[in-house]
Amino acid sequence: MINKKIKAISLISGGLDSLLSTKLMLDQGIYIEGINFFTGFCVEGHTHAIRKQKKDKLKRNNALWVAEQLGIKLHIIDVIEEYRDVLLNPKHGYGKNMNPCLDCKSFMVRKAKEWILEYEFDFIITGEVMGQRPMSQRKEAMPIVQTESGANDLLLRPLCAKHLPATKAELEGWVDREKLLDFSGRTRKPQIALAKQYRFNDYTTPAGGCCFLTDKQYSDKLVDMWQSRGNRDYQLDDLIMLKVGRHIRPNPRFKMIVAREEGEVKFLEGYRNQYANLYPTSCNGPLALIDGEPNQEDLQIAAKILARYSQCREEKLVDVEVKLNIGVGQQLSVKPFSADEIQKDWMI
Repeated sequence: MINKKIKAISLISGGLDSLLSTKLMLDQGIYIEGINFFTGFCVEGHTHAIRKQKKDKLKRNNALWVAEQLGIKLHIIDVIEEYRDVLLNPKHGYGKNMNPCLDCKSFMVRKAKEWILEYEFDFIITGEVMGQRPMSQRKEAMPIVQTESGANDLLLRPLCAKHLPATKAELEGWVDREKLLDFSGRTRKPQIALAKQYRFNDYTTPAGGCCFLTDKQYSDKLVDMWQSRGNRDYQLDDLIMLKVGRHIRPNPRFKMIVAREEGEVKFLEGYRNQYANLYPTSCNGPLALIDGEPNQEDLQIAAKILARYSQCREEKLVDVEVKLNIGVGQQLSVKPFSADEIQKDWMI
């Protein structure tokens, strides 16, 4: 009788937990391929490439980096359109910000189950740790993911498996349950110690992944965008733009996106034909895009804000070029706002 090669798919977020859980299964001789679902809200690689922060560090896609460390194939699957309903209509609601974590996890495990059925793999691996996250990894929430995804006992969580009922992989003898772990709670110390044991360095911390929906500032900008447009539609460009520049809304009619550094200026320049924009002409300073329908008074305010962020902020007057449409512009000469004149509630 020929022994069947057991194959698993592992959900790779790019964080430490998925790195360790996959490594544990590789050590048990399981053939593994990784899967990463691109929702549009993991825009980490884009923003790292745009900005100069931590410029001494290599710009990378963390999911690809994890796959490279493990020596496994990684499938990156675009689920932007399918994910809209998860974000906009989560059955279990949102977390602290706009993160529908429980619905998101169920969605991704369901997609993974569809994948293993199509490609004849045997089970699914995730890096979940009981109690690690307040919404999707609570003890009472973990069975919900199994049930609502339809994965049931095909889902194995190696890092906390000893706290959970045995899965098919364990019952069938594909995996040795005694070699699985019993991690639990919010502490990261066991994972960090295990990473050290495996000699993994330079992994994403603290919890990895790259979902900006868990970030309050990002969530606030997303909600502000929806409110200003009167609907909850979005495109990938919108999601990336929310992580670029200072977002300033002086009133409901318009928002400014002001570049903070050279990389952001170059990025925003690619959108000058799509947005009204302004930039200083009497000195060096940032480019800013305008989203909305400002009136003439609003343009004066926008120019004064931009002048504040230019190198002429101490001058009496700063010349600012405003382009409302392609080839249509006007020149304004304004007094830069002081720091106190830029109201705190304008900053999103």
